[in-house]
Amino acid sequence: MRPRKLAAAVLAAALVAGCTTDQAPARRVAASPSAAPTMQGALAAVQLPPPLALPPAGLAVSSQQVTYTRQGRTIRTVVWAPDRAGRYPAVLFSHGLNGTPESFAPLLQTWAAAGFVVIAPAYPNTTKGAPSFDVYDVLNQPDDAKYVLGQVLAGALGKRIDATRLAAAGHSAGAITTVGLFTAARDPRLRAGVILAGSGLGVGTDFQGTPAALFFVHGSADPLVTYESGKATYDQVPWAKAMLTIPGGNHNDPYLRPSSAAYQTVATSTLQFLRLELYGDAKARSSLAPTTDLDSHL
Repeated sequence: MRPRKLAAAVLAAALVAGCTTDQAPARRVAASPSAAPTMQGALAAVQLPPPLALPPAGLAVSSQQVTYTRQGRTIRTVVWAPDRAGRYPAVLFSHGLNGTPESFAPLLQTWAAAGFVVIAPAYPNTTKGAPSFDVYDVLNQPDDAKYVLGQVLAGALGKRIDATRLAAAGHSAGAITTVGLFTAARDPRLRAGVILAGSGLGVGTDFQGTPAALFFVHGSADPLVTYESGKATYDQVPWAKAMLTIPGGNHNDPYLRPSSAAYQTVATSTLQFLRLELYGDAKARSSLAPTTDLDSHL
């Protein structure tokens, strides 16, 4: 079996139950033997951008929808942006299987209200209601994501974005998509990434290019993409990084349900990470100091 087909088969077996629907029966994903924990003795440092003044808290946010086409692939995209005039750092967000950008609106609006433009594609063959749903298509999504980011930056919305301060984030299959943007499909425009319940399944752990800080969040009881799988990928990151463990956390609640006890922890910690890496806010680093549940090398 060719490597790409093998990767797709593994990905399908791991994620076919879905990423953003109700909790599915456990489908364990064993960590690859080649991804055994090997914490590097000296992680590559990531240089913070020049400090940028943080905007006032609780900015009003508006959303708009645009559609792009890449090689016949129609990619509906939702963009949340502060109403306040100015140019802001941006986060490219990828949903999971059977998900939508709107599924994550509470979290993405929180980021936007704190001074980020959030760009969220709905991938053509893995979004909810896709006419030709195909789990294997996750392997094409890193290229979709790069294309959408380029189109946004080149268009009218690009005038609202500081293109030197870009990050990617994603959940589940979208987190795998995001890992891909730092491995085989490395996007050199990205200086940071947020991996929510994800791993390197299908896209590998050969992290490439200019060092970029990565922030992993994973529930210890995740039955779809296991904690061990996510941790094995985290261990391979050669750059500044941190991993937040959600004790007892499952695959969806910490990211999708504001009523979840873990949701506020995730919203707060990811926002602090984005402030640190995109705004150069050194004060945010203190809130990301190592704890029992946070392994931090930022």
